[in-house]
Amino acid sequence: MTGPLISTDDLERDLRNPDLRILDASWHLDGTNARKAFEAARIPKARFFDLDAVSDQDSSLPHMLPSPEAFAASMGALGIRESDDIVVYDAQGLFSAARAWWMLRVMGAERVRVLDGGLPAWRAEGRLLQTGPMTRPRPTQFHARLKPEAVVDQAQVAKALSDPAFRVLDARPGPRFAGCAKEPRPGLKAGHMPGAANLPFKVLLTDDGHLQPRDQLAAAFRDAGLQEGQTALTTCGSGVTAAVLSLALAVLGRDSRLYDGSWAEWGAEDRWPVVTGDAGPQPR
Repeated sequence: MTGPLISTDDLERDLRNPDLRILDASWHLDGTNARKAFEAARIPKARFFDLDAVSDQDSSLPHMLPSPEAFAASMGALGIRESDDIVVYDAQGLFSAARAWWMLRVMGAERVRVLDGGLPAWRAEGRLLQTGPMTRPRPTQFHARLKPEAVVDQAQVAKALSDPAFRVLDARPGPRFAGCAKEPRPGLKAGHMPGAANLPFKVLLTDDGHLQPRDQLAAAFRDAGLQEGQTALTTCGSGVTAAVLSLALAVLGRDSRLYDGSWAEWGAEDRWPVVTGDAGPQPR
């Protein structure tokens, strides 16, 4: 395996690989029923990764990492082992698949790739699709080993905002970062963390949902102020699109850490400072 992405050509060639496990990790902010869409059309061999169900069910925050034990149980029920060759995709090209990729990596899976272009690319190229309910996979064991260094909390982010060794990158759209657009979740303040830089995740994508070429990815991070030697802390609304930034950094061979609570946590509490303005780079 070379890098965190796989092309549609390579995935189609690998479909007969007995170690291959494909996960449809589609999730929609507008509430679209991703499981129903999965049953209407999916890549052959795909299993449905329910982002809401796999997240921490005891947290009031959306999409928080579950415990290693809970994650292992969810993956085991899907027939996924940490040693499998895992490919993740979503129905939007590149959106929630990055979050599933990140979760699997954080929990110890090493061979995880995201399908570049996702289901739209697969469908546009006329490749085979399956329909109907998913056949229940044979359960197995996933041995989860949490990598705590890949995750940061509020206190760590607050400290990093004034530490030149770090650069906090916010993947939300520019108007939300600037505080001139309301947050989609009620009760959250508008704006951003003081010292954070805006890098909307769509800046990193082509119009058809592929990651931009490496040189354009590198330029986007430079424009957002990420310097050589700095560690990026990625954040967004609820930890989903922050993972797109983390994926792009992995393509560039750079490590990052993800703020799991993201703005759903930071923007809900009065003790954390919020500023407005300076939207930063915008989608091309």
